Amino acid sequence: MTLVAGVDTSTQSTKVLVCDADTGAVLREGRAGHPDATEVAPAHWWRAFQEATADGLLDGVAAIGVGGQQHGMVLLDEAGDVVRDALLWNDTRSAGAAADLIGELPGGAEGWVAAVGLVPVASFTVTKLRWVAKHEPDNAARAASVMLPHDWITHLLRADRTTGPTTDRGDASGTGYWSPATGEYRPDLLRLAFGRDLALPRIAGPAEVVGETAAGALLAPGTGDNMAAALGLGLRPGDVVVSLGTSGTVFGVSEKPVADISGTVAGFADASGHHLPLVATLNAARVLTAAASLLGVDLSTLDELARSAAPGAGGLTLLPYLDGERTPNLPDARGLLNGLTRGNASPANLARAAYEGMLCGLADGLDAVRGLGVPVQRVLLIGGAAASEAVREIAPALFGAPVSVPAPGEYVALGAARQAAWALAGGAEAPAWPVSAVQVRAEPTEQIRKVYGDVRDRAQALLQ
Repeated sequence: MTLVAGVDTSTQSTKVLVCDADTGAVLREGRAGHPDATEVAPAHWWRAFQEATADGLLDGVAAIGVGGQQHGMVLLDEAGDVVRDALLWNDTRSAGAAADLIGELPGGAEGWVAAVGLVPVASFTVTKLRWVAKHEPDNAARAASVMLPHDWITHLLRADRTTGPTTDRGDASGTGYWSPATGEYRPDLLRLAFGRDLALPRIAGPAEVVGETAAGALLAPGTGDNMAAALGLGLRPGDVVVSLGTSGTVFGVSEKPVADISGTVAGFADASGHHLPLVATLNAARVLTAAASLLGVDLSTLDELARSAAPGAGGLTLLPYLDGERTPNLPDARGLLNGLTRGNASPANLARAAYEGMLCGLADGLDAVRGLGVPVQRVLLIGGAAASEAVREIAPALFGAPVSVPAPGEYVALGAARQAAWALAGGAEAPAWPVSAVQVRAEPTEQIRKVYGDVRDRAQALLQ
């Protein structure tokens, strides 16, 4: 049996799966946590990787792939040392920088979409570079290169680092200075943001071997977390994923790049040579943990409370912008509970409103993807919150498409492992690994979306 490993260096933790290269069966796994912050010393990721792979987890592994949280800015000096803590995707301090960059490029938002398939928001690496250049000139002066989290971990895994770092087209497409349409960096946009050039990782091919570990395992290029999840799920055109983790994401495979000048849908590339139009929200599963904390209950009790309330939560609507929001682009927004009366002020209705608000935000994302011509024939519901019975009951009523829930799994790490098996085999396509899923059903409840949309639009008008 040939073994491969996939690493998910995510916002909250590092997960590692060791799999059978032929079937994808998970044979061993490890995990270690990360600090809960929006800026983190990359050394914590390396410490977590070592902890997660302790006690011989990687013994006998022939190839490794790394999936990583997108957009995180890792600045390095000439010696290859980290200049400052990495700014992560969910750090919103660069919202002003994003607005400045849109205004500085000829054509504004439309010019950015034409150049790199996205409109700058605080999440993207290019805006974080501008923030550092403006607010931390000493750190900016020290910086010689910039990487993404998965690039940095992959590079540290190399026994020979003289060949230089690599990245892949999927993760590069979330920086704001790489074009999915041309497959090339846009150094002019990096200079616009940072004021000068920085060394950038080479873009490796989807199944390229980019090095070896000290133990002799081959290294796959790795990719961004959403792109790795797409590989792990074996996405095909017509499949769209709704992922309910720390962030919420909606993404599907497209044969052609998409262009959305509103900035709602980012025109990312995927890890296989196609494209991955994606909508992201800052607020997903943490909306549920916040509601549970507010009610003084655990998540299983919150789930029961939500299921005991009628659809529509008695008229309560939660706008779930608890940490600001990326989609819509309202980084300084806060959550809003609308429609509260003495008659509906119950724990069950509040719990139901939390689930419905979170899922309505993702349903808006599905509508945006549909609006660009991406087919939505089936929704695959993944992420930690997909295990919730309330989520499974409510999502099919709001999404307007058949909903299936794949078997629980670490699909980012699984996709990274599948990429490793692909690099090891050297074939034209990634090996076929089966994924089982169960369809869930509910009667449509269009009125919930309508009420949510009215509250969203009124709040957005006040904030803009």
